[in-house]
Amino acid sequence: MVIDQNAVVTLEAKLQDSDGNALGNESETMVYLHGNHGGIFPLVAQGLAGKGVGEEFFISLQPEDAFGEYDEALIRVEPQSVFPANVAMGMQFEGVPPGEEDDRWIVYTVTDIADGQVVIDGNHPLAGERLLFSCVVKDIRPATAEELSHGHVHGAHGVHH
Repeated sequence: MVIDQNAVVTLEAKLQDSDGNALGNESETMVYLHGNHGGIFPLVAQGLAGKGVGEEFFISLQPEDAFGEYDEALIRVEPQSVFPANVAMGMQFEGVPPGEEDDRWIVYTVTDIADGQVVIDGNHPLAGERLLFSCVVKDIRPATAEELSHGHVHGAHGVHH
């Protein structure tokens, strides 16, 4: 079997920054539903299409193909009084970017606290970074009807019910 639309794919994958430093664990098992279901970068999915078990794949992802360009407009300075009393660096909060609709919530991370102000950043921590993605295809199987209807993998390394 090869990777095609609606296959459940298991990868042994590694993500590195542009200097070759591992991001996360050195190597991680990931399972995703191949096709237009999300869960993996589109250029990675394109490159994996047609690959079989045991095949390797490597790609350099520009920021726009990974977590996007860094957007200065997603940095906000808010009064510390609007946050919980225990607000601390690294805490995360959901919010709506200025000028956006209420249905576009993003995660903001506290990056600075000083003089009664809190700086929060809505960019993904890897926004603006070129990333190196490499993997070995470990398993391929057809998705179940339930996985297809839900749009994600169930079971090992997927969603557990």
